[in-house]
Amino acid sequence: DNWAFLYAQRLALKQELPLRVCFCLVPKFLEATIRHYRFMLRGLQEVAEECAELNISFHLLLGYAKDVLPTFVVEHGVGGLVTDFSPLRLPRQWVEDVRERLPEDVPFAQVDAHNIVPCWVASPKQEYSARTIRGKIHAQLPEFLTEFPPVVRHPHSPSCPAEPIVWEACYSSLQVDHTVKEVEWATPGTAAGLAVLKSFIAERLKSFSTHRNDPNKAALSNLSPWLHFGQVSTQRAILEVQKHRRTYKDSVDAFVEEAVVRRELAENFCYYNENYDSVQGAYDWAQTTLKLHAKDKRPYLYSLEELEQGTTHDPLWNAAQLQMVQEGKMHGFLRMYWAKKILEWTRSPEEALQFAIYLNDRYELDGRDPNGYGRADTLSLCPAGCLWSICGIHDQGWAERAVFGKIRYMNYAGCKRKFDVDQFERRYAPTH
Repeated sequence: DNWAFLYAQRLALKQELPLRVCFCLVPKFLEATIRHYRFMLRGLQEVAEECAELNISFHLLLGYAKDVLPTFVVEHGVGGLVTDFSPLRLPRQWVEDVRERLPEDVPFAQVDAHNIVPCWVASPKQEYSARTIRGKIHAQLPEFLTEFPPVVRHPHSPSCPAEPIVWEACYSSLQVDHTVKEVEWATPGTAAGLAVLKSFIAERLKSFSTHRNDPNKAALSNLSPWLHFGQVSTQRAILEVQKHRRTYKDSVDAFVEEAVVRRELAENFCYYNENYDSVQGAYDWAQTTLKLHAKDKRPYLYSLEELEQGTTHDPLWNAAQLQMVQEGKMHGFLRMYWAKKILEWTRSPEEALQFAIYLNDRYELDGRDPNGYGRADTLSLCPAGCLWSICGIHDQGWAERAVFGKIRYMNYAGCKRKFDVDQFERRYAPTH
């Protein structure tokens, strides 16, 4: 279920050439820890096994693409290169670095395989909100939301087989924090991810439209780790969920809104706004209001360490933080509350954004994702957009108040009206 992979095979079949898949394993990436790398690498083991069955060579190259891929291309006489797409700064730089170092006669194509409507096709500019991008995406879904053609067993074998992968060497090449442990609830790999999709459709989809904002109810898809690491395609999830539209119309429509419109709005934001992870990326009204209230007295001030350990005065916030630390996920509704409280309890909007992105990227299995910066909703799938929660991206100005200015406000009393806060707090109470 990967359009870049499918395109590469199509080119190889046309030219009657072998097909190779390369993954460049970088030693570190943003705040990713062993929790994230193990999930990714265990998923890649499954990919390597599938490639072997399909007569496609799978290569795991240790190091940054610019250092290892051009050499690989020359050594193996590779005739063309196809890569996937990410709107984030670092992966875009990696693509640029490779492009500069490739032999001139090797064509290089990029395919947006993880959005349903390719990012640059959906819109040629940064969209203000879901309202402004929704029609553009829905108008193009008939063309792009189609069933995947199969990857076929490749008829052209490479002259020399891929070297066996020493997975332990892969782990020892990493320069990441090993203290953030793997989670038990999420088994990496496509097979496990598709099983989660199946259970969502069978057990939770019917409640999605009515209960997705209640952290005590099992109504979410829980797919975000597999979607983030490309182990399950969003397009596959939508194709399967849409089969049940006649039975669960409201839930299917709500899922499409979140998994397609809101998710691809976040991609649009990161692609067209180079300041997607700073206050400078916010709209002028939001920057102005945050500046006006930057010196307001904060009711509480917490250090990064106090926030990380979940030792604030607010038991709901602490429970949400501990859920994220322990499980690598936080309920979507609470991610917004969590980020907004960081704005209220830190010295400045800049510090709030820095802390929120750090914690999200360090603990969330689906952190370091465009949705972590620019998402704008109640989130069934991905991190609450830190810039939505803290800087009002994809939102509008609200009634002015201390610290927040015109940024949308959330409080404990509002959460109590939405769901049984005590029940959630008991579930994630600190053990000490």
